[in-house]
Amino acid sequence: MTRAGVLFSGGKDSALAALLLAPHYEVEVVTFASGDGHRLAAVEAAGAALGLSWRRASYSDGLIAAAADRIVADGYPNGAITMVHRAALEALAREYPVVADGTRFDDRVPRLTASEARSLMDRSGCSYVRPLLGLPRAEVERLAARHLDFERGETGRIPNGDYESALRAELRSRGLDPEPFFPAGHEQSLVVGRKE
Repeated sequence: MTRAGVLFSGGKDSALAALLLAPHYEVEVVTFASGDGHRLAAVEAAGAALGLSWRRASYSDGLIAAAADRIVADGYPNGAITMVHRAALEALAREYPVVADGTRFDDRVPRLTASEARSLMDRSGCSYVRPLLGLPRAEVERLAARHLDFERGETGRIPNGDYESALRAELRSRGLDPEPFFPAGHEQSLVVGRKE
């Protein structure tokens, strides 16, 4: 069976994407984290709850710092989050013949354009699949509720492996308050079980 590396935050979207691919590929869920002792026990448990192999990967040197620079320059995180997402996909494409993520139909960030996705595949030889791309948020919510048990919480307060956690930590390490840069009340999720 062909191996597929799925970018995994531990949340419902990436979990649902992995489950949709699991019947057709040998799926491994991969969470990128900084080398600063980022706590990923809850994300590893989410992968185990799915019954899938999980592993941690490290961001390339300087990536989070460069992305934080971009947040400060832009005044908002969109470009930085897409930068980190693109780099994570590039890293997976060096290891897996199929790479995937949990981006949905109505996601604006992170998201690769069609030409960026084509470029990734042409340069690496991988197949980049986005199983949720045709699903709007309401349908992702419905399917996730049917197949997964998950908790919800505000970004930075729920222990998932979202890129935003690393970016917020980098800003704090510079003595900056991350709150003004990120939208207030942005909700994240963390998978805690799989429904039969």
